[in-house]
Amino acid sequence: MTVLSSLRRTPRALRTNPVLFVPVLIVMLFQVPQLALQSINPLLSSVVSLGLSLVFIVVTPFFQGGLIGMADEALGGQTTLQTFVEDGKSNYVSILVAYLALMAVNFVLGMIAFFVAIFGGVFLLQDGGLQSANVAVLAVIGVIGTVVLLLYLLLTFFVQFYGQAIVLEELGAVDGVKRSISVVRHHLVSTLGYSLVGVVIGGLAGVVFAAASIVMSPQSATAFQLPAPTLPIIAGTSLVVVAAGTLFGGFFVVYSVSFYRAITRQIRRDELLVGRLPRL
Repeated sequence: MTVLSSLRRTPRALRTNPVLFVPVLIVMLFQVPQLALQSINPLLSSVVSLGLSLVFIVVTPFFQGGLIGMADEALGGQTTLQTFVEDGKSNYVSILVAYLALMAVNFVLGMIAFFVAIFGGVFLLQDGGLQSANVAVLAVIGVIGTVVLLLYLLLTFFVQFYGQAIVLEELGAVDGVKRSISVVRHHLVSTLGYSLVGVVIGGLAGVVFAAASIVMSPQSATAFQLPAPTLPIIAGTSLVVVAAGTLFGGFFVVYSVSFYRAITRQIRRDELLVGRLPRL
């Protein structure tokens, strides 16, 4: 019910506040050079992608804080770009600290998975392939890989609302992460439903971006027997990517704030109810 009600409120908030798409559009426009360069110079595209990744590490907390603040206002009435700037600035440090900390944890998990994969590959090559490999060693590699994957999924699941907690409840980085864990723990089933909707939205966006990457890559176009990426094709594909990314991004940020507001209101009601119960 919470997931459905949050989904219903999202389109209305976006219709009455189309200005919310503006910051998302700016982010998407930064993706265009990288996509366009795929068809011209793939190596340069990789360099540009790396540079943009470093830039996004710095600017993402500002955009995240500003968009959450705008979405919160939009769900209650009207919002402006001034809210985006103010909430982005006031919550920048807290979101940046939490963002970098989570990146560090994910990096460690990724490195563990990388070395396990390398070790597993070397082990299989030395042992003559999968059929003749030691079952016990394969089991250990499989268990480690599974544990790392589960840790990553659990971390992502429980801390996904740290930004909302920091902006909407005026918390610091550590308290924001703790609040996200607490909120998810109290609404496991609802959050699972919310996350599944997020996976669907992300999957649709991923299909669009993957299709665009194939169309704009000469190698992929040849492999799939598609027309070579000409200037009109590059321009049209870039337009589709920007439009789809802006739509999906704007929808998801409002949906996430709407859901967070709903479950935190429910938690506060439950806490008030418990406080009013007579003590035995």
